[in-house]
Amino acid sequence: MGKKRVPDLYRAPFPLYSIKVDPNTGLVITAGGGGASKTGIKNAVQFLDLQLVGEHQYSASLLHSHDTDTFATMNIAVGDGVIAAGQDGNCCLMSFKHIAQKERKASSAKDAGNSEQPSSARRRAVKGEKGEQDGAAASEGMSNMKDETVHISVKAVGQVQSDANPQDPLQKVVRFSPDLSLLLTGGTDGHIRVWEFPSLKKKFDFKAHEGEMEDLDMSPGNKHLVTVGRDFACSVWSGNQLAMGLKWHETLPQMSEKTYRYMACRFGRVEDQKDALRLYTVQIPHKRDRKPPPCYLTKWEGKSFLPMLTAPCGNEVISSLAVSDSGTFLGLGTITGSVAIYIAFSLQKLYYIKESHGIVVTDLAFLPDTLKGKSIKGNNETAMLSVAVDSRCQVHTVSNRRSFPVWFVLFCCGLMVVAVILLLQYVFPGFI
Repeated sequence: MGKKRVPDLYRAPFPLYSIKVDPNTGLVITAGGGGASKTGIKNAVQFLDLQLVGEHQYSASLLHSHDTDTFATMNIAVGDGVIAAGQDGNCCLMSFKHIAQKERKASSAKDAGNSEQPSSARRRAVKGEKGEQDGAAASEGMSNMKDETVHISVKAVGQVQSDANPQDPLQKVVRFSPDLSLLLTGGTDGHIRVWEFPSLKKKFDFKAHEGEMEDLDMSPGNKHLVTVGRDFACSVWSGNQLAMGLKWHETLPQMSEKTYRYMACRFGRVEDQKDALRLYTVQIPHKRDRKPPPCYLTKWEGKSFLPMLTAPCGNEVISSLAVSDSGTFLGLGTITGSVAIYIAFSLQKLYYIKESHGIVVTDLAFLPDTLKGKSIKGNNETAMLSVAVDSRCQVHTVSNRRSFPVWFVLFCCGLMVVAVILLLQYVFPGFI
């Protein structure tokens, strides 16, 4: 607990806005940039190779950096070899795949005229641009000693307009449906746009909120869509029809309706309960006070949408939310750079690093239990990646808590009972 230094897993040469882990390839995908301003800060989507070192530590290597021209990628979704990237008011889709060394040599002549960027030699991620250049040179110098077999190929496969704001269009959120049959986006114009995937045929386009969208998520089976906007509303949709609006403040009688607004929403599984589902929402103060009030986490039953539990989650304003694949843990990032992990069942804080990043935490992603069939958690109960505007990518781990088998606990209880009986017999002769 408290302020503690977390080593950087990787540092990009530009601000980072989004991070995802592709469970099929094991790639960690980050994105960001400096936008269209002529500051010399590049815009790119980067692919990292994550490795477990020992039982608790991680390292990351930069495999490929895909330049996105003058467009900073503000949010991404990953599904089955495709990245959906939010760039200004558009959603750009890119396919990516590994290319083995032999395949790459065989197709080098064919790809000579391709506009894709070839991956540079795999190099260890280092701090700062100067370190990155040194790392690249070192890798090239070792090319005769090390057989580099992994390269990443990236191709543009489509683009759709995801925000129609006439003043400053910006896609705020993008998701694939759990079955990867739909692509969903929300922007500053308050509209939800849904496309069939991969055909990109538009299915729905409707105004869900007054003002900007903040977040959205879809339940398994594509039954319900939950959206969050800056208009204090968290809405549940069936198709393009409003099913209900959630009222978290009713769980706290002293809370007025427009003191807080919703910031994020995520569906999550329930561990060891196959058919159970939960929805988690984050509420932040609408106005900032000199003495900031707490933010709140609310857990809802994921099918009836009845509130189950609401708990405060600190006075720092929450900026990002993530749920682990198992549904056991929740991750929170703040605008002041702090990172926390909560237990989903009780909404209790399990891990907290104050100001781990120097500025706003923009995205979080839990590591899956396995990557490419191999255990990636080591001796950790969970591990979560975080990125921020400070260009840093960090990994936060919770070590396995010690536990004892049931037989040992029962054995100790039996010993205690015997000890109490013997003590009573000694103090009160003839007790038995």
